[in-house]
Amino acid sequence: MKALALIFSILLGLLGLVFVAGHQGQTMRIVAGIILLGAAAAFTLVVRMKPEVHQQRIVQKLDLSGDVSLEKMKCKQCGGKLSGDSVSIEAGAVLVSCPYCNTSYHLEEAPKW
Repeated sequence: MKALALIFSILLGLLGLVFVAGHQGQTMRIVAGIILLGAAAAFTLVVRMKPEVHQQRIVQKLDLSGDVSLEKMKCKQCGGKLSGDSVSIEAGAVLVSCPYCNTSYHLEEAPKW
């Protein structure tokens, strides 16, 4: 998109130069040429000053303390099997969403003593 805008600005500048170079004593052609050259310069500045959008990928890692063993997870509401896709982290809390009954709840770790 930037390349197309720069090509348009070059064409405006060339047209402005043609008007100024071929004025043949007519002041209106000189004025039109200067306006076209100014428009080309302004258009180029606007295109170059527009910030590019950069996408960032944010990765959250969960650090678990102690020994961790993998257990099968079941929904508290309906007892359906939950997969890794059912678990997400939102605002620092582990959120579980059941695909069967559409229940969402925060996962809380119960003490094991």
